[in-house]
Amino acid sequence: GAAPRGRLRVNTYVPFGVHRLIPLLPRFLERYPEISVDLVLTDSVIDLMAERADVAIRAGQLGESRLVARKLGQSRMVVVAAPSYLGARGTPRLPAELDRHNRLAFGFARYSDGWPFADGTSFTVPVSGNAMASDGEAMRLMTIAGAGIARLARWHVQPDIAAGRLVPVLEDFNPGDVEPTHAVYVGHGKHLPARVRAFLDFLVETVRMA
Repeated sequence: GAAPRGRLRVNTYVPFGVHRLIPLLPRFLERYPEISVDLVLTDSVIDLMAERADVAIRAGQLGESRLVARKLGQSRMVVVAAPSYLGARGTPRLPAELDRHNRLAFGFARYSDGWPFADGTSFTVPVSGNAMASDGEAMRLMTIAGAGIARLARWHVQPDIAAGRLVPVLEDFNPGDVEPTHAVYVGHGKHLPARVRAFLDFLVETVRMA
């Protein structure tokens, strides 16, 4: 029955940390003044035990694991480019035309080797370009700067689309696939520390991924 307290170690992928979690942290800390948060942002996959993290927040489909996960939401994926890039290189009208464009890649293993499209049948286009990014937020900024075309979660780039900084392309071939976001942790029931339970409940209550 004691109030949640202690150090809460949270590891999150960068876009979620920047755009969702950090803006909510003051509210969480005000609600639970005896909890201190140790926050690490990285898109790299980590070992919770090795990193001594209480909670890891990750995007994408989860692999087989003994860890417990709570889904926080999901978002449709979208292929985007900056108006400056499209003005200089042209706008692809068909997925095959991506061969003439710079497709920005991530510098770590992803769940797919290519971008999925659908036109009656499903197919993928390999990612090939002259620039890579270490995380989704760096990818977003590179795309806004006009470095190339990227595929990112709609929630992540929706403000940029609304402001005209990014433009969706090839939407007629978008397969409508979604990328879920989960909070992953160790333990459950009475074995779950109160500070972790409080944080998970707070995320489910407050996070919006649309």
